[in-house]
Amino acid sequence: MGDSLVDLLCRLADEHKGAASGDSEKVVIGLVGRGIQSSRTPGMHEREARRLGIGYSYLLLDFDRLGFPDAAIGDLIAAAEIAGFHGLNVTHPFKQAVIPVLDALSPEARAIGAVNTVVFAGGRKEGHNTDSWGFAESFREAMTGASMGSVAMFGAGGAGAAVANALMEMGVGRLFVLDSLPSRASDLASRMGALFGGRVETWPDPAAAVRMANGIVNTTPVGMAKYPGTPFDTALLTAEKWVADIIYFPTETELLVAARTIGCRTLPGIGMAIYQAVRAFELFTGCKADRRAMADHFEAAA
Repeated sequence: MGDSLVDLLCRLADEHKGAASGDSEKVVIGLVGRGIQSSRTPGMHEREARRLGIGYSYLLLDFDRLGFPDAAIGDLIAAAEIAGFHGLNVTHPFKQAVIPVLDALSPEARAIGAVNTVVFAGGRKEGHNTDSWGFAESFREAMTGASMGSVAMFGAGGAGAAVANALMEMGVGRLFVLDSLPSRASDLASRMGALFGGRVETWPDPAAAVRMANGIVNTTPVGMAKYPGTPFDTALLTAEKWVADIIYFPTETELLVAARTIGCRTLPGIGMAIYQAVRAFELFTGCKADRRAMADHFEAAA
């Protein structure tokens, strides 16, 4: 795509600046993914920047809307750097695919094997992962006392890797990893097991995993508006289990509605969405973000 892609990103950035109010933007960020038109992340970042007096533009770079193939991710990352972007957030389905085109990874991103934040600095493209910290902070805040003996996690992609890392750091006794691609589940279980001394395993039978687990986490896209449904049969749930979903649009996924109806404690994806944005904003700007303000920005961006 070359120069034409650089020109496109420059034009999109200029159009966004022209539509924005306030001071001219000094920091330009983009969100790269598919089906991201409903994302509240741009609003969170821009409102926090405005509160701090920082000129800031945050663009949606939706591969579905732009008509780009997945293979263009490397070209887009390179073009964004040339076009003067300060960084990018990365979401489904690129959190792992983006790694080969980066120059460096933070220790956490390297351990997790997934990137959701790319910072352009000193001529280098640096990959970070703020999803893991975001999930952990959200869980600690809302799920105090939840049993962590065993957890069944659906999804072994980039988001799943970040959540698995968070769960193990929080002290889960056994983590069952399930994915539609068994090889991907096995790879994640092996990497997490090596980091945390075992305690992570694949489980071929979703029904058995749900029955055995104290808690269940959905890290797949199933439940989003674009992918309706649930990742497993919710009739398997019982009231003593807790259920978490990393999806935040819709706020109440079909899985969470079913779990709450049964009597389960539930954790929606809102908290993770807010806290990962807090850490990413700080990486992009070098400025401390206010968690409460970012939560208010999330609601304002609805």
